[in-house]
Amino acid sequence: MLMLSDIRLEEKCGVERLRQAAAGALGVPEASINDLQIHRLSVDARRKPRVCFVYTLLVSVADEEAAVRNGCFAYAPPERYAFPALHMAGAAPRVVIAGTGPAGLFAALCLAEAGVKCVVLERGQPLERRVKDVSRFWGGGGLDASSNVQFGEGGAGTFSDGKLTTGISDRRTRFVLERFVRFGAPEEILYLSKPHIGTDELRGVIRAARDRLIGLGCDMRFGHRLADLEISGGALRGVTVERDGTAYELEADKLVLALGNSARDTFEMLLRRGVRLSPKSFSVGVRVEHLQSELDKSQYGQAALSCGKGLPASDYKMAVNLGSGRAVYTFCVCPGGRVIAAASEQGGVVTNGMSLHARGGENVCGAILVSVTPEDFGHGALDGVEYQRMLERAAFAAGGGDHRAPAQLVGDFLEKRASGGCGRTVPTYLPGVRYCNLWDVLPGYICEAISEAWPRFAGLVACFSDPGAVMTAVETRSSCPVRIERENFEAAGIKGIFPCGEGAGYAGGIMSSAVDGIKCAEAIASQLSLQEMSG
Repeated sequence: MLMLSDIRLEEKCGVERLRQAAAGALGVPEASINDLQIHRLSVDARRKPRVCFVYTLLVSVADEEAAVRNGCFAYAPPERYAFPALHMAGAAPRVVIAGTGPAGLFAALCLAEAGVKCVVLERGQPLERRVKDVSRFWGGGGLDASSNVQFGEGGAGTFSDGKLTTGISDRRTRFVLERFVRFGAPEEILYLSKPHIGTDELRGVIRAARDRLIGLGCDMRFGHRLADLEISGGALRGVTVERDGTAYELEADKLVLALGNSARDTFEMLLRRGVRLSPKSFSVGVRVEHLQSELDKSQYGQAALSCGKGLPASDYKMAVNLGSGRAVYTFCVCPGGRVIAAASEQGGVVTNGMSLHARGGENVCGAILVSVTPEDFGHGALDGVEYQRMLERAAFAAGGGDHRAPAQLVGDFLEKRASGGCGRTVPTYLPGVRYCNLWDVLPGYICEAISEAWPRFAGLVACFSDPGAVMTAVETRSSCPVRIERENFEAAGIKGIFPCGEGAGYAGGIMSSAVDGIKCAEAIASQLSLQEMSG
């Protein structure tokens, strides 16, 4: 096939219009095009008001050699990823996977498809019950500390925008995307420059992944929490699992630790058992909400008013480095989305963002985060966890002690005065907000950094000049404050334990977590193959 780049069209088009564009670019009749696929699609809004959809197409034509001679490029598809084959003749390996976020799910999937039937532990509840528990909490009911936005089938990403963008370059990413499509995700994630699934579509994907694992013979155990490890002679021998207050033992040769970044009690247990943990830098801050229509005007200009172009709800991505050495940046922007209550412990307020696939909500929300380091919170392995707790408890108290979140208008924040209510931008956080002065809630250096960065953000995206935008605090769970040290994917100094994903400190987001889970599964497969050869 041939690759045609930089095909610029004013509207998002169907196959027939793309066929016309490809034929025009090649200088051939439309009838000579045998096949056409979208390889990449992005939006270029740099030359407002002219906004273009930029396509990269893969095209098969009758005489490809002539087209190549005329300056077109032949497309060589990348090597497809394949998990290494296993041929096990002895006793079945005892593999346990703790966590059903992207890292755990893909580690389990790859091993199960290679013939290793894993026991999969999830401290939270299956998706159907989890959704009900979270909805009840958002409606003003009590927090279930074992079934919430952080804990349960699918991990924290289940209640998110379902972003599939990643900064890593790895051949496994295409494999992950294709599996998502096989499990029901929209096919467009294979070619969009900023793919996302949306929390509504993602739930169906997770159910399909669960069905696949069960069909392959995996033992899925919900409401079963990894409580302890049996380590002898520098190697894992088994695990203790707790369910409804009752503990039981489970023999295990291999354990994939696919923890979320909120598994604080598990971090404490690992530290007691001699697993090496170290503190790492992370970021904290607030969520800010603007009207999506105002952001679209900022990003698309007059094109935002045009109908029928198919422009997606716009977003933003900005970062500034301050003279103090701190970075302030936007994170996890959810177009047409909302701010959600994401606490997992009693007495704390945690915010996050979430969008449906259509991104049709009135507001856009994004995190404004400030980098913090062990110099801010301490060099003990779990000092970052305690720092998070301190901020979450301060937000809980400022919100009134009933899981409402403290909020402030941007204009008031910049003037350091308390807010009394909202304007056009109505906060979406449930169970509600309590207006205050965030300078009384967050550490001064966090507020100072956000305040210093704000004019620079406003210079890049016009709607950031709106004093009526709403800030809601506090966002603390953007990444893990802990790293579980590992060597060749095994826990440093302990055989048989494979920390992976975001909760181990090696990934950030759905895609990188899934890829890290696959890599840990590969390491296990390699060891199993060597054992068979030596046996």
